[in-house]
Amino acid sequence: MSVFRNPRPLALAAAWLATRALMLWLLAHDQLAPLGRGGVSREVDQLYFRWYGVLSRGAFPVGDRLWQYPPGAGPVLLAPALLPWLTYFTAFVTLTLVADAVITVVLTRAGRRPGRSPRGARLWVLGLPLLLHIPLARYDVQVTAFAVVSLLTLSRRPRVSGAFAAMGALVKVWPALALIGTPRGRTTREVWTSAAVTATALLAVLAAVFGGPFDFLRQQSGRGVQIESLGGTVLGFARRAGWPGTVRYQYGAMEFVGPYVGVVAACSLALTVAAFGLVLLWRVRARRWTTATPYDAALTAVLLFTVTSRVISPQYMVWLLGLAAVCLTSRHTTQRPVAALIVAATAVSSVVYPGLYGEVVRSTWTGCLLMLVRNGLLATAAGVSLLRLWRSGLSTAAADRTAPTGEVTRSTPNSRRAPNKTASAS
Repeated sequence: MSVFRNPRPLALAAAWLATRALMLWLLAHDQLAPLGRGGVSREVDQLYFRWYGVLSRGAFPVGDRLWQYPPGAGPVLLAPALLPWLTYFTAFVTLTLVADAVITVVLTRAGRRPGRSPRGARLWVLGLPLLLHIPLARYDVQVTAFAVVSLLTLSRRPRVSGAFAAMGALVKVWPALALIGTPRGRTTREVWTSAAVTATALLAVLAAVFGGPFDFLRQQSGRGVQIESLGGTVLGFARRAGWPGTVRYQYGAMEFVGPYVGVVAACSLALTVAAFGLVLLWRVRARRWTTATPYDAALTAVLLFTVTSRVISPQYMVWLLGLAAVCLTSRHTTQRPVAALIVAATAVSSVVYPGLYGEVVRSTWTGCLLMLVRNGLLATAAGVSLLRLWRSGLSTAAADRTAPTGEVTRSTPNSRRAPNKTASAS
Protein backbone atom coordinates (compact mmCIF):
# COMPACT_ATOMS: atom_id res chain seq x y z
CA MET A 1 0.00 0.00 0.00
CA SER A 2 2.96 2.34 0.49
CA VAL A 3 3.43 2.42 -3.27
CA PHE A 4 0.04 4.09 -3.71
CA ARG A 5 0.89 6.74 -1.12
CA ASN A 6 3.86 7.76 -3.27
CA PRO A 7 2.65 7.91 -6.89
CA ARG A 8 5.88 9.25 -8.38
CA PRO A 9 7.60 5.86 -8.80
CA LEU A 10 4.39 4.55 -10.37
CA ALA A 11 4.29 7.47 -12.80
CA LEU A 12 7.93 6.90 -13.74
CA ALA A 13 7.31 3.18 -14.21
CA ALA A 14 4.29 3.93 -16.40
CA ALA A 15 6.37 6.34 -18.49
CA TRP A 16 9.09 3.71 -18.86
CA LEU A 17 6.61 1.05 -19.99
CA ALA A 18 4.88 3.39 -22.45
CA THR A 19 8.05 4.76 -24.03
CA ARG A 20 9.74 1.35 -24.26
CA ALA A 21 6.62 -0.13 -25.85
CA LEU A 22 6.80 2.63 -28.46
CA MET A 23 10.50 1.92 -29.04
CA LEU A 24 9.72 -1.78 -29.51
CA TRP A 25 6.96 -0.93 -31.97
CA LEU A 26 9.35 1.23 -33.97
CA LEU A 27 11.90 -1.57 -33.97
CA ALA A 28 9.29 -4.00 -35.29
CA HIS A 29 8.35 -1.50 -38.04
CA ASP A 30 11.89 -0.50 -38.93
CA GLN A 31 11.14 -0.07 -42.62
CA LEU A 32 8.49 2.65 -42.23
CA ALA A 33 9.12 5.59 -44.57
CA PRO A 34 9.34 8.25 -41.80
CA LEU A 35 12.25 6.30 -40.33
CA GLY A 36 14.40 6.87 -43.38
CA ARG A 37 16.39 3.99 -44.79
CA GLY A 38 15.44 1.58 -42.05
CA GLY A 39 17.73 -1.34 -41.36
CA VAL A 40 18.54 -0.32 -37.79
CA SER A 41 17.82 -3.87 -36.64
CA ARG A 42 20.29 -5.38 -39.11
CA GLU A 43 23.16 -4.59 -36.74
CA VAL A 44 21.86 -7.23 -34.34
CA ASP A 45 20.15 -9.57 -36.78
CA GLN A 46 23.13 -9.94 -39.06
CA LEU A 47 26.40 -8.50 -37.72
CA TYR A 48 26.07 -9.34 -34.01
CA PHE A 49 24.63 -12.75 -34.83
CA ARG A 50 27.56 -13.48 -37.14
CA TRP A 51 30.01 -12.49 -34.43
CA TYR A 52 28.05 -14.63 -31.98
CA GLY A 53 28.75 -17.65 -34.19
CA VAL A 54 32.49 -16.92 -34.19
CA LEU A 55 32.66 -16.19 -30.45
CA SER A 56 30.73 -19.33 -29.56
CA ARG A 57 33.59 -21.31 -31.14
CA GLY A 58 36.10 -19.74 -28.76
CA ALA A 59 37.67 -17.01 -30.88
CA PHE A 60 37.27 -13.32 -31.54
CA PRO A 61 36.55 -12.24 -35.14
CA VAL A 62 40.23 -11.98 -36.10
CA GLY A 63 40.79 -10.12 -39.35
CA ASP A 64 37.24 -8.77 -39.45
CA ARG A 65 37.50 -5.05 -40.23
CA LEU A 66 34.19 -4.43 -38.48
CA TRP A 67 35.41 -5.88 -35.16
CA GLN A 68 36.83 -2.86 -33.35
CA TYR A 69 35.82 -3.56 -29.76
CA PRO A 70 37.76 -4.59 -26.65
CA PRO A 71 37.59 -8.23 -25.49
CA GLY A 72 34.80 -7.55 -22.99
CA ALA A 73 32.38 -7.07 -25.89
CA GLY A 74 32.55 -10.81 -26.49
CA PRO A 75 30.61 -11.90 -23.38
CA VAL A 76 28.00 -9.17 -24.03
CA LEU A 77 27.36 -10.47 -27.54
CA LEU A 78 27.26 -14.04 -26.22
CA ALA A 79 24.80 -13.13 -23.45
CA PRO A 80 21.65 -13.86 -25.54
CA ALA A 81 22.56 -17.53 -25.15
CA LEU A 82 21.28 -17.17 -21.58
CA LEU A 83 17.78 -17.10 -23.10
CA PRO A 84 17.91 -20.17 -25.41
CA TRP A 85 14.14 -20.30 -25.89
CA LEU A 86 14.29 -16.98 -27.79
CA THR A 87 15.85 -16.07 -31.10
CA TYR A 88 19.16 -14.23 -30.92
CA PHE A 89 17.54 -10.94 -31.92
CA THR A 90 14.69 -11.23 -29.40
CA ALA A 91 17.05 -12.29 -26.62
CA PHE A 92 19.41 -9.40 -27.35
CA VAL A 93 16.60 -6.83 -27.25
CA THR A 94 15.24 -8.39 -24.04
CA LEU A 95 18.62 -8.12 -22.32
CA THR A 96 18.97 -4.53 -23.54
CA LEU A 97 15.63 -3.68 -21.93
CA VAL A 98 16.79 -5.37 -18.72
CA ALA A 99 19.91 -3.18 -18.70
CA ASP A 100 17.72 -0.15 -19.39
CA ALA A 101 15.49 -1.07 -16.44
CA VAL A 102 18.53 -1.51 -14.18
CA ILE A 103 19.73 1.99 -15.07
CA THR A 104 16.26 3.38 -14.34
CA VAL A 105 16.05 1.65 -10.96
CA VAL A 106 19.56 2.70 -9.91
CA LEU A 107 18.92 6.32 -10.89
CA THR A 108 15.56 6.31 -9.13
CA ARG A 109 17.04 4.95 -5.90
CA ALA A 110 19.89 7.46 -6.05
CA GLY A 111 17.42 10.31 -6.56
CA ARG A 112 15.45 9.37 -3.44
CA ARG A 113 18.38 9.75 -1.04
CA PRO A 114 18.57 12.85 1.16
CA GLY A 115 20.02 15.79 -0.70
CA ARG A 116 19.47 14.15 -4.08
CA SER A 117 17.09 14.77 -6.99
CA PRO A 118 14.76 12.57 -9.07
CA ARG A 119 15.59 14.54 -12.23
CA GLY A 120 18.21 12.01 -13.29
CA ALA A 121 15.78 9.10 -13.59
CA ARG A 122 13.30 11.31 -15.44
CA LEU A 123 15.95 12.43 -17.92
CA TRP A 124 16.90 8.83 -18.67
CA VAL A 125 13.34 7.52 -19.00
CA LEU A 126 12.13 10.38 -21.21
CA GLY A 127 15.39 11.16 -23.00
CA LEU A 128 16.34 7.72 -24.33
CA PRO A 129 13.23 7.42 -26.59
CA LEU A 130 14.41 10.54 -28.44
CA LEU A 131 16.78 8.12 -30.19
CA LEU A 132 13.74 6.14 -31.39
CA HIS A 133 14.53 2.41 -31.57
CA ILE A 134 18.31 2.71 -32.04
CA PRO A 135 19.20 1.99 -28.36
CA LEU A 136 17.42 -1.38 -28.52
CA ALA A 137 19.51 -2.50 -31.49
CA ARG A 138 22.94 -1.60 -30.08
CA TYR A 139 24.73 -2.71 -26.94
CA ASP A 140 25.51 0.81 -25.71
CA VAL A 141 22.75 0.63 -23.09
CA GLN A 142 24.56 -2.30 -21.47
CA VAL A 143 27.84 -0.38 -21.47
CA THR A 144 26.15 2.69 -20.02
CA ALA A 145 24.75 0.54 -17.21
CA PHE A 146 28.31 -0.30 -16.10
CA ALA A 147 29.27 3.40 -16.00
CA VAL A 148 26.08 4.48 -14.20
CA VAL A 149 26.43 1.82 -11.52
CA SER A 150 30.13 2.62 -11.13
CA LEU A 151 29.46 6.32 -10.49
CA LEU A 152 26.49 5.82 -8.17
CA THR A 153 28.34 3.29 -5.98
CA LEU A 154 31.47 5.42 -5.70
CA SER A 155 30.75 7.11 -2.37
CA ARG A 156 29.61 3.97 -0.53
CA ARG A 157 31.48 1.10 -2.18
CA PRO A 158 34.62 2.39 -3.94
CA ARG A 159 35.93 -1.07 -4.78
CA VAL A 160 32.64 -2.05 -6.40
CA SER A 161 32.72 1.22 -8.33
CA GLY A 162 36.17 0.44 -9.68
CA ALA A 163 35.16 -3.07 -10.68
CA PHE A 164 32.14 -1.87 -12.66
CA ALA A 165 34.19 0.82 -14.41
CA ALA A 166 36.75 -1.80 -15.40
CA MET A 167 34.10 -4.16 -16.73
CA GLY A 168 32.57 -1.36 -18.77
CA ALA A 169 35.98 -0.31 -20.11
CA LEU A 170 36.60 -3.85 -21.33
CA VAL A 171 33.38 -3.67 -23.35
CA LYS A 172 33.86 -0.15 -24.72
CA VAL A 173 36.77 1.90 -23.47
CA TRP A 174 34.93 5.07 -22.43
CA PRO A 175 33.57 3.86 -19.01
CA ALA A 176 37.14 4.11 -17.70
CA LEU A 177 36.61 7.86 -17.84
CA ALA A 178 34.05 7.50 -15.05
CA LEU A 179 37.03 7.39 -12.68
CA ILE A 180 38.62 10.67 -13.80
CA GLY A 181 36.93 12.68 -11.04
CA THR A 182 37.31 10.38 -8.04
CA PRO A 183 38.24 12.30 -4.87
CA ARG A 184 41.93 12.37 -4.04
CA GLY A 185 43.30 10.18 -1.31
CA ARG A 186 41.95 6.86 -0.10
CA THR A 187 38.91 6.81 -2.37
CA THR A 188 41.01 7.17 -5.51
CA ARG A 189 43.48 4.52 -4.35
CA GLU A 190 40.70 2.04 -3.62
CA VAL A 191 38.76 2.69 -6.81
CA TRP A 192 41.71 2.70 -9.20
CA THR A 193 43.30 -0.36 -7.56
CA SER A 194 40.03 -2.26 -7.81
CA ALA A 195 39.66 -1.25 -11.45
CA ALA A 196 43.21 -2.33 -12.31
CA VAL A 197 42.86 -5.69 -10.55
CA THR A 198 39.48 -6.38 -12.13
CA ALA A 199 40.63 -5.44 -15.62
CA THR A 200 43.78 -7.55 -15.34
CA ALA A 201 41.90 -10.59 -14.05
CA LEU A 202 39.17 -10.38 -16.68
CA LEU A 203 41.67 -9.83 -19.49
CA ALA A 204 43.58 -12.90 -18.37
CA VAL A 205 40.40 -14.99 -18.38
CA LEU A 206 39.28 -13.71 -21.79
CA ALA A 207 42.75 -14.27 -23.28
CA ALA A 208 42.69 -17.84 -21.96
CA VAL A 209 39.19 -18.60 -23.26
CA PHE A 210 39.20 -16.80 -26.62
CA GLY A 211 41.75 -16.56 -29.37
CA GLY A 212 42.85 -13.21 -30.79
CA PRO A 213 41.61 -10.92 -28.00
CA PHE A 214 43.68 -7.92 -29.10
CA ASP A 215 43.10 -8.00 -32.86
CA PHE A 216 40.61 -5.16 -32.46
CA LEU A 217 43.49 -2.71 -31.99
CA ARG A 218 44.62 -3.25 -35.58
CA GLN A 219 41.15 -2.63 -36.95
CA GLN A 220 40.50 0.39 -34.73
CA SER A 221 43.68 2.13 -35.85
CA GLY A 222 42.56 1.99 -39.48
CA ARG A 223 39.37 3.97 -39.01
CA GLY A 224 38.93 7.19 -40.97
CA VAL A 225 36.59 10.17 -40.61
CA GLN A 226 32.94 9.24 -40.20
CA ILE A 227 30.47 11.57 -41.90
CA GLU A 228 28.71 12.29 -38.58
CA SER A 229 31.85 13.44 -36.76
CA LEU A 230 32.93 17.02 -36.24
CA GLY A 231 35.65 16.56 -38.84
CA GLY A 232 33.07 14.95 -41.11
CA THR A 233 30.94 18.07 -40.84
CA VAL A 234 33.88 20.17 -42.04
CA LEU A 235 34.46 17.80 -44.96
CA GLY A 236 30.75 17.80 -45.78
CA PHE A 237 30.76 21.57 -46.24
CA ALA A 238 34.04 21.29 -48.15
CA ARG A 239 32.32 18.84 -50.48
CA ARG A 240 29.60 21.40 -51.12
CA ALA A 241 32.35 23.91 -51.98
CA GLY A 242 33.91 21.60 -54.56
CA TRP A 243 36.20 19.28 -52.58
CA PRO A 244 36.51 16.06 -54.67
CA GLY A 245 36.15 13.58 -51.79
CA THR A 246 33.47 10.90 -51.64
CA VAL A 247 31.73 8.75 -49.04
CA ARG A 248 32.40 5.03 -48.69
CA TYR A 249 31.18 2.32 -46.31
CA GLN A 250 34.21 0.98 -44.47
CA TYR A 251 35.06 -0.16 -40.95
CA GLY A 252 31.35 -0.39 -40.19
CA ALA A 253 30.54 3.26 -40.93
CA MET A 254 30.08 5.73 -43.74
CA GLU A 255 33.42 7.53 -43.98
CA PHE A 256 34.91 10.21 -46.16
CA VAL A 257 37.70 9.25 -48.53
CA GLY A 258 39.79 11.64 -50.57
CA PRO A 259 42.45 14.35 -50.23
CA TYR A 260 43.16 15.72 -46.74
CA VAL A 261 41.00 13.13 -44.94
CA GLY A 262 44.14 11.88 -43.19
CA VAL A 263 44.92 15.42 -42.05
CA VAL A 264 41.42 15.83 -40.59
CA ALA A 265 41.73 12.47 -38.81
CA ALA A 266 45.11 13.50 -37.37
CA CYS A 267 43.63 16.80 -36.17
CA SER A 268 40.82 14.91 -34.44
CA LEU A 269 43.34 12.75 -32.58
CA ALA A 270 45.38 15.82 -31.62
CA LEU A 271 42.25 17.52 -30.29
CA THR A 272 41.43 14.42 -28.24
CA VAL A 273 44.88 14.44 -26.67
CA ALA A 274 44.63 18.18 -25.96
CA ALA A 275 41.16 17.84 -24.45
CA PHE A 276 42.25 15.11 -22.06
CA GLY A 277 45.28 17.16 -21.18
CA LEU A 278 42.89 19.87 -20.02
CA VAL A 279 40.88 17.38 -17.97
CA LEU A 280 44.04 16.07 -16.32
CA LEU A 281 45.17 19.64 -15.63
CA TRP A 282 41.79 20.29 -13.99
CA ARG A 283 42.30 17.25 -11.76
CA VAL A 284 45.75 18.41 -10.71
CA ARG A 285 44.61 21.95 -9.95
CA ALA A 286 41.16 21.26 -8.49
CA ARG A 287 40.84 22.15 -4.83
CA ARG A 288 37.13 21.69 -4.21
CA TRP A 289 35.22 18.44 -4.45
CA THR A 290 31.55 17.69 -3.93
CA THR A 291 29.84 14.34 -4.33
CA ALA A 292 28.69 15.65 -7.71
CA THR A 293 32.25 16.28 -8.89
CA PRO A 294 32.97 12.67 -10.01
CA TYR A 295 29.72 12.71 -11.99
CA ASP A 296 30.42 16.09 -13.57
CA ALA A 297 34.01 15.14 -14.42
CA ALA A 298 32.90 11.89 -16.05
CA LEU A 299 30.39 13.71 -18.24
CA THR A 300 32.94 16.34 -19.21
CA ALA A 301 35.57 13.77 -20.14
CA VAL A 302 33.20 11.63 -22.21
CA LEU A 303 31.78 14.71 -23.94
CA LEU A 304 35.28 15.78 -24.93
CA PHE A 305 36.06 12.23 -26.08
CA THR A 306 32.89 12.19 -28.17
CA VAL A 307 33.22 15.62 -29.76
CA THR A 308 36.87 15.17 -30.78
CA SER A 309 36.41 11.58 -31.98
CA ARG A 310 36.69 10.58 -35.63
CA VAL A 311 33.35 8.83 -35.12
CA ILE A 312 30.16 10.18 -33.54
CA SER A 313 27.59 7.46 -34.11
CA PRO A 314 24.02 8.16 -32.91
CA GLN A 315 24.30 5.51 -30.20
CA TYR A 316 27.04 7.59 -28.55
CA MET A 317 24.22 9.79 -27.33
CA VAL A 318 23.14 6.89 -25.07
CA TRP A 319 26.39 7.35 -23.13
CA LEU A 320 25.88 11.08 -22.74
CA LEU A 321 22.25 10.72 -21.65
CA GLY A 322 23.26 8.17 -19.00
CA LEU A 323 26.03 10.33 -17.59
CA ALA A 324 23.89 13.48 -17.70
CA ALA A 325 21.21 11.57 -15.79
CA VAL A 326 23.76 10.62 -13.12
CA CYS A 327 24.78 14.28 -12.79
CA LEU A 328 21.16 15.33 -12.29
CA THR A 329 20.73 12.95 -9.35
CA SER A 330 22.80 15.46 -7.36
CA ARG A 331 21.41 18.86 -6.44
CA HIS A 332 24.98 20.19 -6.50
CA THR A 333 25.85 19.31 -10.09
CA THR A 334 27.24 22.02 -12.33
CA GLN A 335 26.00 20.30 -15.47
CA ARG A 336 22.28 21.16 -15.73
CA PRO A 337 22.71 23.42 -18.81
CA VAL A 338 24.90 20.72 -20.35
CA ALA A 339 22.18 18.10 -19.83
CA ALA A 340 19.71 20.34 -21.69
CA LEU A 341 22.13 20.70 -24.62
CA ILE A 342 22.63 16.94 -24.72
CA VAL A 343 18.88 16.34 -24.86
CA ALA A 344 18.61 18.80 -27.76
CA ALA A 345 21.50 17.12 -29.59
CA THR A 346 19.87 13.73 -29.02
CA ALA A 347 16.65 14.90 -30.64
CA VAL A 348 18.55 16.17 -33.69
CA SER A 349 20.52 12.90 -33.88
CA SER A 350 17.35 10.89 -34.53
CA VAL A 351 16.50 13.26 -37.41
CA VAL A 352 19.99 12.68 -38.83
CA TYR A 353 19.77 8.90 -38.45
CA PRO A 354 17.73 7.13 -39.49
CA GLY A 355 15.44 9.96 -40.63
CA LEU A 356 17.46 11.93 -43.18
CA TYR A 357 20.66 9.93 -43.30
CA GLY A 358 20.65 9.87 -47.10
CA GLU A 359 20.97 13.66 -47.05
CA VAL A 360 24.01 13.41 -44.79
CA VAL A 361 25.61 10.71 -46.96
CA ARG A 362 25.21 12.87 -50.08
CA SER A 363 26.38 16.00 -48.22
CA THR A 364 23.36 18.00 -49.34
CA TRP A 365 22.76 21.39 -47.77
CA THR A 366 20.07 19.80 -45.58
CA GLY A 367 22.45 17.09 -44.43
CA CYS A 368 25.31 19.51 -43.79
CA LEU A 369 23.13 21.91 -41.81
CA LEU A 370 21.70 19.06 -39.72
CA MET A 371 25.19 17.93 -38.82
CA LEU A 372 26.22 21.51 -38.08
CA VAL A 373 23.33 21.85 -35.62
CA ARG A 374 23.87 18.47 -33.94
CA ASN A 375 27.64 18.76 -33.65
CA GLY A 376 27.38 22.44 -32.77
CA LEU A 377 25.18 21.52 -29.83
CA LEU A 378 27.65 18.84 -28.75
CA ALA A 379 30.65 21.14 -29.10
CA THR A 380 28.87 23.83 -27.10
CA ALA A 381 27.94 21.27 -24.45
CA ALA A 382 31.56 20.12 -24.20
CA GLY A 383 32.85 23.68 -23.83
CA VAL A 384 30.24 24.64 -21.23
CA SER A 385 30.81 21.38 -19.37
CA LEU A 386 34.57 21.88 -19.11
CA LEU A 387 34.21 25.54 -18.13
CA ARG A 388 31.70 24.82 -15.37
CA LEU A 389 33.73 21.87 -14.06
CA TRP A 390 36.89 23.97 -14.08
CA ARG A 391 35.29 26.86 -12.20
CA SER A 392 33.71 24.60 -9.60
CA GLY A 393 36.99 22.78 -8.95
CA LEU A 394 38.94 26.00 -8.49
CA SER A 395 36.31 27.63 -6.28
CA THR A 396 37.83 29.31 -3.23
CA ALA A 397 34.63 30.05 -1.35
CA ALA A 398 35.23 30.54 2.34
CA ALA A 399 32.70 27.92 3.37
CA ASP A 400 30.42 25.33 1.87
CA ARG A 401 27.00 24.35 3.01
CA THR A 402 26.87 20.68 3.89
CA ALA A 403 23.80 18.56 3.25
CA PRO A 404 22.56 16.18 5.96
CA THR A 405 24.44 13.28 4.40
CA GLY A 406 27.62 15.24 3.74
CA GLU A 407 26.55 15.98 0.21
CA VAL A 408 29.16 18.72 -0.22
CA THR A 409 32.76 18.48 0.91
CA ARG A 410 35.79 20.57 0.16
CA SER A 411 39.47 19.91 -0.24
CA THR A 412 42.17 22.55 0.03
CA PRO A 413 45.93 22.17 0.21
CA ASN A 414 45.91 22.78 3.97
CA SER A 415 42.77 20.88 4.91
CA ARG A 416 42.74 17.70 6.88
CA ARG A 417 40.96 14.67 5.59
CA ALA A 418 37.19 15.22 5.70
CA PRO A 419 35.10 12.83 7.75
CA ASN A 420 32.89 11.97 4.80
CA LYS A 421 34.27 9.16 2.70
CA THR A 422 33.65 11.06 -0.52
CA ALA A 423 35.76 14.00 0.59
CA SER A 424 39.20 14.36 -0.95
CA ALA A 425 42.35 14.41 1.10
CA SER A 426 45.17 16.68 0.13
